[in-house]
Amino acid sequence: MLDSLSTSLKDAVKKLSGKAVVDRAAVEELVRDLQRALIQSDVNVKLVMQLSQSIKTRALEEELPKGMGVKDHVLRIVYQELVQLMGPEGEISLKPQKILMAGLQGSGKTTTTAKLCRYLQRKGMKVGAICCDNFRPGAFVQLQTLCQKINVPIYGDPQEKDALVIVKNGLAALRDVEIVIVDTAGRHALEDDLIEEIEQINQLVQPTHRWLVIDAALGQAAREQARRFHEAIGIDGVIITKMDGTAKGGGALSAVAETKSGIVFIGSGETIDDLERFDPNGFISRMLGMGDIKALVERAEEVMEGEDLDVNAMLRGKFTLKDMYKQLEALNKMGPLKQVLSMLPLGNLKVPGEVYDVTSVKMQRYRIMMDSMTEIEMEDPSLLGTSRIQRIAHGSGCSIDDVRELIKYYKMMQRALKGFKGGGRFSMNRMMKQFGGG
Repeated sequence: MLDSLSTSLKDAVKKLSGKAVVDRAAVEELVRDLQRALIQSDVNVKLVMQLSQSIKTRALEEELPKGMGVKDHVLRIVYQELVQLMGPEGEISLKPQKILMAGLQGSGKTTTTAKLCRYLQRKGMKVGAICCDNFRPGAFVQLQTLCQKINVPIYGDPQEKDALVIVKNGLAALRDVEIVIVDTAGRHALEDDLIEEIEQINQLVQPTHRWLVIDAALGQAAREQARRFHEAIGIDGVIITKMDGTAKGGGALSAVAETKSGIVFIGSGETIDDLERFDPNGFISRMLGMGDIKALVERAEEVMEGEDLDVNAMLRGKFTLKDMYKQLEALNKMGPLKQVLSMLPLGNLKVPGEVYDVTSVKMQRYRIMMDSMTEIEMEDPSLLGTSRIQRIAHGSGCSIDDVRELIKYYKMMQRALKGFKGGGRFSMNRMMKQFGGG
């Protein structure tokens, strides 16, 4: 998620933490580093300058809190100001309601509608969707296919050209569900007919929420999009999509200021479960390498419901091959490993790239090899000497090198997950306790 921005922010923080003395010059250097990182990520320059001035003023003039060192005081200010830059958390409650989805064509609105259905379904709500996009060929089929996979009812009529008629009939057809999500039509640009149509739909539906779906790749252009939709229907929440594939996501994040509302969800993956509730504290914690344990546990509980997964064992970074067998399956369902590890408080620890490189094919091969191991070997991988490795390779139909690769991966993963326990020169755990809300 915004890897380049996260790396730059971590580097700025690491540089400050490494200084023997934190004086005015150190604070000014930190502010310059933050400015460079945010502007390169396409965050609005005016917002960056406001944030920079606030950090500088507070760091140099605020009284040092009792029991806190100067470094932690400055870093705490950086954390708090970045959280404020993200805006408030968008509101959503688990009760009967109607949600109107708005956005340009190509923003990922239809896919996000299905993801939202899945999210609310997992929360125990009866959800239904209406596709009133009669402009884009295949829109109804796309949403129908996604909703059928999760057994969510959907209404649409590809033959009907009047979106208002589709919505009216859809509301009647889905009267037995608790939450109705209306997927409106997008366009290539903010055309007047789109605005007029969505205004009429908004008046007919009288939705509880009107959420704008923004493609993170739009960067600064998202600002005008947000303004026009907000003027038309009064946007009260934003969903940002494709946060895992662009360096311009800062522009979409800062564009939220135009709607004077908060970010509700972030989409950062391709599967129907890849919709994450936005929490500004957790988001910035992950950006700074402090992790987001709350989000990780929530994702594990939702995706792994009924699975024999010990989340605490994973967070302790202490597990056997037997544990890894279960957790590789679990992690695969929770999303890309890179996303999952970003939720752990790894601090400035550099996780080897190979740790992320576990495809479903590799996982299957690893599982076959582990199936050829004894219970004792799974519990105590240190027993795996040359003769045992040869036996496992023969029994699983794999090569000796394949078995050694599995052992190497296990050790790397173990080291990576142990790394966040130490704290090092820059103790993230200590900071999180001091920051409050982190």
